[in-house]
Amino acid sequence: MLLLSNADVAEVLDMETTMAALEEAYLGVADGGATCRPRIDVNIPTSDPERVYRWGTMEGGARDGYFAIRMKSDVLHWETAADGTVTREKFCGRPGLFLGLILLTSTETGLPLALIQDGVLQHMRVGGDGGLGVRYMARTDAEVVGMLGSGGMAKTHVASFLTARPGIRRLKVYSPTRAHREAFGARAADTHGIEVEVCDRPEAIYEGAAIVAALTDATAPVLDGDRLEPGTHVVNIGGGGVPDRRTLERVDVYLRMGDAPAPEGLPPFEQEYLSWRVGAPPARRPKEKAHGNMLPGRRVSLKEIRDGSHPGRTSDDQITWSERGNLQGAQFFSVAGRAYEAARDKGLGREIPDDWLLQTIRN
Repeated sequence: MLLLSNADVAEVLDMETTMAALEEAYLGVADGGATCRPRIDVNIPTSDPERVYRWGTMEGGARDGYFAIRMKSDVLHWETAADGTVTREKFCGRPGLFLGLILLTSTETGLPLALIQDGVLQHMRVGGDGGLGVRYMARTDAEVVGMLGSGGMAKTHVASFLTARPGIRRLKVYSPTRAHREAFGARAADTHGIEVEVCDRPEAIYEGAAIVAALTDATAPVLDGDRLEPGTHVVNIGGGGVPDRRTLERVDVYLRMGDAPAPEGLPPFEQEYLSWRVGAPPARRPKEKAHGNMLPGRRVSLKEIRDGSHPGRTSDDQITWSERGNLQGAQFFSVAGRAYEAARDKGLGREIPDDWLLQTIRN
């Protein structure tokens, strides 16, 4: 088994590969050749009444391929900024450190293949998902992106948007901390060779934008649907999982990449995640949403667009929105499998003997 670090993953995983792996997995789930489980969180109180321990997992696999489970161990707490925005913070051990691992196994032999740090792959799979939404729903002449957020998710979304729409020439970005947004803007301009406008107010990012992306760790929606211009495509990460009410009202076509299969003998489970808790939540903790399959009259799946049974966007004036659905488990086995293959071929990672993990006692 290979032990792969974030540095190993960053060396071998590019955005085009990520997006191709995601699309293959989504279509595999829709066609019955793959399966996955939505995220499950277990929340347990700590000795600090304002903090909660959370163990989170998601998993999935494909016929004649890979299975993966992604595991996270976090201590959560909530911070309120001067403007009243509440963000969810987390750490493992101490602030600034995090624990997220992906265990990749073979569905042919059952053998463990890799244990992978999830940081880089996590940002790539979320960014790649947004890029697929742009590829299939944004206007073909999209040239300007308006972005709220300047962290790691913003970085991978810029890469995926440009992969999906090479004609993008300008990025408008806002985040609350001036130093952060200016540093992000400078890096994006240097990396991608595009024009970047660093905005001093969030309202400015909507003006002239064909793609608007909210990529924050805020616990409440940060988009302003009244400011969306006709023809805008919307991507939303954070903010309670869904855009604001006005954006949802204005969406003409909603792309949900797909749905995790129903558990055997049980009805379909459409929500993004399940959560269990020991005790009551902290008093300051805002309510978290586990949104499900939304806007039924305006919804289309990736499979429907790919097989031609639904056209997706039909007008340059339509406002569209795309989101993953509850397919997190499919994201991890597909992208981790590609990263593992590339790292193995390049001789990256550290070998862990199978004998350290296999046993003679039947479990």
